[in-house]
Amino acid sequence: MTTPFSSLDDFVALPRLSGLVLNREGTRLVTSVATLDPRKTAYRTALWEVDPTGEQPARRLTRSAAGESGAAFLPNGDLLFTSTRPDPDESEGEKRSALWRLPAAGGEASLLLTREGGVGGVATAEAADVVVVTGDSLAGSANEEDDAERRKARKESGVAAILHTGYPVRYWDADLGPGEPRYFALKDAAADGDHPLEDLVPSARGGLRDAHPVLDPEGSALFTAFTVPEERGSQRTVLVRVDLATRELAVLLDDRENDYSPGPVSPDGRFLAVVRNRRTSADLAPRTSLLLLPLDGGAPVPLAEDWDRWPAPAAWLPDGSGLVVTADDDGGAPVFVIDTATGSVRRVTQDAAAYSDVSVSPDGATAYAVRSSYLFPAEVVRIDLASGTTVRLPNPAERPEVPGTLERVESVGEDGQPVRSWLVLPEGASAASPVPALLWIHGGPIGSWNAWTWRWSPWLLAARGYAVLLPDPALSTGYGQHMVDRGWGAWGQAPYTDLMAATDTLVAREDIDGARVAAMGGSFGGYMANWIAGHTDRFAAIVTHASLWALDQFAPTTDAAYYWQREMTPEAMRENSPHLHVGEIRTPMLVIHGDKDYRVPIGEGLRLWYELLSASKLPADDDGSTPHRFLYFPDENHWILKPQHARIWYGVVEAFLASNVLGEERELPPELGL
Repeated sequence: MTTPFSSLDDFVALPRLSGLVLNREGTRLVTSVATLDPRKTAYRTALWEVDPTGEQPARRLTRSAAGESGAAFLPNGDLLFTSTRPDPDESEGEKRSALWRLPAAGGEASLLLTREGGVGGVATAEAADVVVVTGDSLAGSANEEDDAERRKARKESGVAAILHTGYPVRYWDADLGPGEPRYFALKDAAADGDHPLEDLVPSARGGLRDAHPVLDPEGSALFTAFTVPEERGSQRTVLVRVDLATRELAVLLDDRENDYSPGPVSPDGRFLAVVRNRRTSADLAPRTSLLLLPLDGGAPVPLAEDWDRWPAPAAWLPDGSGLVVTADDDGGAPVFVIDTATGSVRRVTQDAAAYSDVSVSPDGATAYAVRSSYLFPAEVVRIDLASGTTVRLPNPAERPEVPGTLERVESVGEDGQPVRSWLVLPEGASAASPVPALLWIHGGPIGSWNAWTWRWSPWLLAARGYAVLLPDPALSTGYGQHMVDRGWGAWGQAPYTDLMAATDTLVAREDIDGARVAAMGGSFGGYMANWIAGHTDRFAAIVTHASLWALDQFAPTTDAAYYWQREMTPEAMRENSPHLHVGEIRTPMLVIHGDKDYRVPIGEGLRLWYELLSASKLPADDDGSTPHRFLYFPDENHWILKPQHARIWYGVVEAFLASNVLGEERELPPELGL
């Protein structure tokens, strides 16, 4: 069976949809679609319009070599977006992200705002012509002119150095500083002419990093998470309100037991939905809950306090009677409505899919969202909020055909806890023709296999004849707080035994060849792959990507050491560190790591590689030969993002598995030059 997953070239060329915004009238939906550029070395994003009624085909709104993203509607229907496309009035200039406006009546987009520090994103008020843009300013800048001069001086002098006075200094794949994220009020966005900016929080000093502004419907106030430094390099996140008329900042929620971030404001402007994340310790696992904060100054009230799920608020019903949320739930992330008066929870969508980017129509009868599952990538859908009936709208791309089937399987952990998994089966798997299998372990560790992923696509391996098991062991979300608590601070215990129980269930099937099974994972999944390698030889091969190896080394070098130190005591690090068991490893391992990975620094991969060759039960021979392999990406981070490198990643993984699981040789990607 030939599908787009039969060829890596065809796979990386599939369109990738993300994000969704709805205009005020509920008549226009806009999403982003990334497609391969002509050189096939990057993805280019364009904005597309999807008809909410489902009557018209999707149509492309923007087209440029630079691509467009970050769409937001103005009350008059004009569409704002960000892009690094060049200013048509300038013959040349430095590429930087700017703000553009596409008229509701159609025609060409016009440049609305450009600044030396670029434009990171845009937020608009529901019922007022109020626009807030995000962007970086140098810490010492007094205003936009001063910021431009300081940037020019740094550039002309060739200075890249950054002097830090606090923590962190890196985040995922980015060096932090010298710029700091700021919020700016943009005047008269719907009009032509100049558009001056006003710094809304000039004292931010890095406190807005990784935060997103939320505006009330009338555009009178902005709510945001604000990061506050603490002792010993730690930090906490408080909830603040910024009055857009006076620029006054007020702290609304702040305590040392929780972090806070804003959800949407109610249609009448009286309440703010608030996400409360419990701060962790060695004894307390994370927990997410919702609050309703009266904006007249009253105390916050817990919402759906007894619901054993972690909700993410998306939108209010127009009459304020309910809050629409999503939450991980048993291998999916359905849409729910919480009654704000009683706290009762009603599940809306009934399929085993993951929903995001939910918007509600003005009449409150319909919602629009992005939906995906392991059967199909992200797509735009319409949801009847009363019945839960979900309809796929005419999308910019059709669903790709997958080479196999998907089913739900269940195992039982050592303590009797059910462990649920998705199982991808290739075409032709049967008792008469059992197939080799792969145990794929998700990252996080707080997370779930519940949505389509381009980076870990099981269908590529299914197209090559493998079954792929996607289990949710201890520390997974969507199964209640107990499932997270079981593995907290003890990664090598319940998460490991849950994975082994899932593997037992897998190999007991008649359509699975239990003698040909491999394990693989990335990030925390890579940690578990390393732990498995040192504790069992039941797998024919192990692939470990961006993985934790020596926990005492990882703890202070990751980009968020303060968070890590809350979970793992020194004793827990010793009890759960895979590197202490290197002498028991007798399974061929493929180590994969990117040099720009700041979440799991490259030192983990380098140390793992050396210790495999020098101390495992499969060390390098006298001539230096080894069954282990190390795939290194000098210019990739925690993820492998470039299309050409994704092809290399999958190609090397396939060849390594074929050699060690199937006993067959595959050609390595020729671009490796081997």
